[in-house]
This record gives sequence, C-alpha cells and structure tokens, in this order.
Amino acid sequence: MLIPAQKRRSDADPSSASAGGGRRWDWPVLLVCAVSSLAVGLSSPPDTSQQAWGITAAAGYLVAALVALKSAKPWARIPAVISVIGAAVMPLLYLTVISKEQMEVGVVERGADLLFSSGTPYNAAPHIVADFNPYLPGMTLFGIPHMLFGDTPLGSARLWFLLGFLAAAICAVRVLARGSKSGSLGLNENVGGGMTGGLGLLWLIACPLVALPIAIGGVDPPVIGLICLALAFAHRGDAGRAGLALGAAAALKWTAWPAIPVLVVMFAVVYGKRAAVKCALGSIGLAVLSAIPVALVDGGAFYQNVVLYPLGLGPTASSAQSPLLGSLIVSLVPNGKAVTVVLIGLSALGVGISLLVRAPRNTVAAANRLALGLILAIVLSPATRIGYLIYPVVLLVWPRFAAGLASRRQEDDHEAAVDVPQPRKGTDAALTPNG
Repeated sequence: MLIPAQKRRSDADPSSASAGGGRRWDWPVLLVCAVSSLAVGLSSPPDTSQQAWGITAAAGYLVAALVALKSAKPWARIPAVISVIGAAVMPLLYLTVISKEQMEVGVVERGADLLFSSGTPYNAAPHIVADFNPYLPGMTLFGIPHMLFGDTPLGSARLWFLLGFLAAAICAVRVLARGSKSGSLGLNENVGGGMTGGLGLLWLIACPLVALPIAIGGVDPPVIGLICLALAFAHRGDAGRAGLALGAAAALKWTAWPAIPVLVVMFAVVYGKRAAVKCALGSIGLAVLSAIPVALVDGGAFYQNVVLYPLGLGPTASSAQSPLLGSLIVSLVPNGKAVTVVLIGLSALGVGISLLVRAPRNTVAAANRLALGLILAIVLSPATRIGYLIYPVVLLVWPRFAAGLASRRQEDDHEAAVDVPQPRKGTDAALTPNG
C-alpha cells in the first residue's frame, strides 16, 4: 500500500516535535538580536546611519521575539516578516528619506562618474579617505543608475546593492529547487524541519549582519549573495555556472577571491580535473577580464586604490577599523603593518595546505573551510570591520540550509516515482489510470 507523500512528510517533520515542547531557539535568538542592535545604536556616533539602524532594528527584533514566543511553531513566517520589516525595510526607507547612508554608496557612485569621464573608476591622486575606491571594477556597475536617475531613491547605489543581493539569493534557491514537482520557483520548497526556501531567505535577511548593510548601504550583500549562488551551482555539480557566479563576485570585491581555490579543489576531488578547470577558468577569467581594461588605463591608480589601501599600506589609513587583532598589532607592535601582512600570508598558506591535505568533498565542507580562512583574514587585517563577519556567518548557515533544500527536492523526485501507479498484471501498460 502506498503511503501518501503528505503523511510521510508530517511523520518525519521534526518541527512538530519542537513545537510540542522541545527547546525553542527562535525567540531567544531574536532577543539577542534586539540587544545587539541596540548596543550598535547606542555605541555609534550620533546622527549616523548605524545609530538609526540600531534603534529601529532593536524595536523590530523585540516585537518579533514577542510574536515568536506566542507562536506554536518555531521559526515561523510572521516573526521572520516582522524582523525583516523592522531590521531592514523600515531603516532602509527612513535612511533613504533623510539621505543618510554609508560612505561606500558615494564611493561607488563617484566611481561610475569617473569611469565614464576618464576610463577608470579610481582617483589617480587620492588624499583623504573619501577619495579612495577599494573595490574592484565590477562594483562600479551599481553606481551607473545614479548617473541615469541622479539623487533619487531609484538612482541610489544602496537600492541596487539590495536588488543584486536579492536576485542572487533567489536564483540560488531556484537552482537548488530545480526539478522538484512542487513548483519551479522554489521559494515554497520544504526544507528539513518544515522550512521553505522563501522562509529561509527571510530569516537570512533578518540576520543583523545582513540587515545592517542592506539598510545603510553596505557593498557586501551582493558579494555574499553571488557566493551563495556559486555554492548552489556547486551543490548541483555545475562547475561552469559555479565559476561564472564566483567570477561575478570576484569582480566586485577581493573578499570573494578566497572562495576560488576552495571550490576549484572541491570540484577536482569530487568531479575531476575537467570540472575544476571549468570552475577556475570561469571565475578567474571573468574577474581578470573585468579588471584588465581599467588597470591598463591607469595601473598606478588601480594599485593604490585596490591593493595598498584595503591592506592599510597606503599613505592614508583606511576608515575600516575595528579593535581586532590586526589593528592592535599595528598600534602596539613595531612595523605592525608588515607583521599583519606576514600573518595573513601564513594563515592563507595554512588554509591552502589544508585544502591539499584534507580536501572538502561537499559544499558544506568547502564553505566551512572558506569561512575559516575569511575569519583569519578579518581578525588579522589592519583595515577591517566587524560587519565583514557577514561572510563567515552566512557561509556557515547558507550551505546547510541549501543542503536541506536540495535534499527535499530529491525526496520529492523519489516520492513522485514511488507514487506512480504500477500497471496490474494482465493489463496494457500503455493505458492511463483512467483508461
């Protein structure tokens, strides 16, 4: 006798057990988010975008925690929606209305102006922090709408950072859900524990490390979104598309480059040399091709803005400063900048050796290794921000969610095959069930 798919899922759904008295983590996590965002707001300089975000987001997380406390099901949709509205949508709208944003927005918009006037998005003679553009040439694309629409909400690079992130994240969910009988969009695909693709995306946006840069105009969300898309393609074994998605991320910012050797090694071990070469050519080729034209126009400006300044080795100190180990070494140790560069090189070498000694064999292991490397770089870099932790946090969460989504898709395919009625003995196999 065939067991209906709906019943099989409900029997195996761990969320029902959790709702029935198991340990709940949703509302305590939301309370921690409320306290953390309030701390950001109170500790930020007055009249800044971070201050406005922290106070607004704290209220949103607190309301979401109270709603989650009353919810019968953990990690439900309504608290997720409240969190997204309170921590991302409302601060974004408010800061847009009062024209307050992160410095990166103006840097990218000015880079687009320079690109079309001089052939390079980089200032040849930067003197102050605002003159520098530490991003790779692909990031300039987000500043082009400002040239078209001017100082309007539609022209703000902040809006296009958000749209770039959402486009990449939604495409990643669709890639993982492709081929499922539940629908082509994939946002309603069930994941383990009753989570769906759309609900998982909401909770990802609700994470403070994601909601903060979305609201204030950080450049990192589209970069990590494209890395998630590359991991989704890698999970399906599509080396070519994984390489192109990773190349697009690497064309935006240096923080995406460590993902290239990690995924290349994973493809080499799991799918063979040909797949590894496809991934490497797609990622490195796309990133390098985007950088060559502007580097040829003014190599000195490219080197000063994109290489020296992010490492804190330029004549002007980067504004990206946090009380992490790298910053402390620079301030307390003689020749501290050189020491941090050596330490970053040694940590990169150590992660590289680990790829050869114990290569990752799936996207979860690959993301874990990449997260480790980025954590070391963030901690040791003399020019960094706490906000850069968006990379390791998303890398530790997203692949596990992606594995659950892809697993549900495979279960759907299996259930579809099991539930097909088999022809009885002595009947024509070509007849339909109603024939």
